[in-house]
Amino acid sequence: MKKVIMPFLMVLLLAIIPFVGVAWARLDYLFGVILPYTAMVVLIGGFLYRVVDWLRRPVPFRIPTTCGQEKSLDWIKQDKLESPSRAWHAAARVLSEVLFFRSLFRNTKAELHEGAHLAYGSTKWLWLGGLAFHWSMLLIVIRHARFFFIMVPGFVDFLTDADALFDVTLPAFYITDALVLAAITFLVLRRLKDAKLRMISLPTDYFPLFLLTAIVVAGILMRYVAKVNVMPVKDQMLRLLSFSFDAPGEIGVLFYVHLFLVCVLAIYFPFSKLMHAGAIFLSPTRNLCNNSREKRHVNPWNAPIKFKSYTEYENDYRDKMKKAGLPVEKQ
Repeated sequence: MKKVIMPFLMVLLLAIIPFVGVAWARLDYLFGVILPYTAMVVLIGGFLYRVVDWLRRPVPFRIPTTCGQEKSLDWIKQDKLESPSRAWHAAARVLSEVLFFRSLFRNTKAELHEGAHLAYGSTKWLWLGGLAFHWSMLLIVIRHARFFFIMVPGFVDFLTDADALFDVTLPAFYITDALVLAAITFLVLRRLKDAKLRMISLPTDYFPLFLLTAIVVAGILMRYVAKVNVMPVKDQMLRLLSFSFDAPGEIGVLFYVHLFLVCVLAIYFPFSKLMHAGAIFLSPTRNLCNNSREKRHVNPWNAPIKFKSYTEYENDYRDKMKKAGLPVEKQ
């Protein structure tokens, strides 16, 4: 349990740091201006570095994962998503993975039962939990866009109203707040319950889950419990967006806890497994076309080779071929 407790305690310590720093040391400027700018520089720079590093790596051959009919004869129906032959086929395949986790939906698990019986089971709950988590996080991020615009875009208002469909509390209750916490809880309990998964899990698998939980809980507390005035928050976000280094106004300490944890996530993001968010678009097993039959792909790692024609070969070895009794074209 050490690899579970240590990430939890680390996130708890990270949450205490801004609380103490703002409430007692009055470090509002550090946590409200300097750290957000630092986090954004690290996030953007680290993300670009990882992406450029991946783009520089040559992919010598077509290595897409396929489980469908390749493009062949005209009367054989091709599976365009499972065996793409055109760029737009591959793009549709990548988008189906990004938006709907298509391969995870089709994933199965194998277990060995008594009597050496191998049984296959569905992993639809994992697919549903992952889908709920990622879509909820996306909607929450879009919802927060209202803090970065003087005039809130119409689609942000629409998504916010749709998220607050069950208007049973004051302020309105957001569905994604409950969904994201339920999804994270499921993902953590899944790792703890499954012995095989628990054994191969690392502290780096639990840390981002606990960190995201802390960010969401801090945001929920700001909205429903220790309510924070959103106008100074929006003023500070607009100042940060305009690259202003003015000191922040009077904002509750819980806001700085929330903002600091977001900054930690931003700094941690490019150097962690969370970079799968960018890597999925660059995965050669997903974004390449399966067109080796119709197009020759040359390995860029191979040194250039000078090929000889048969005439050149015979000119070099004619005498030896005659002695060996081999037929030659020219005597």
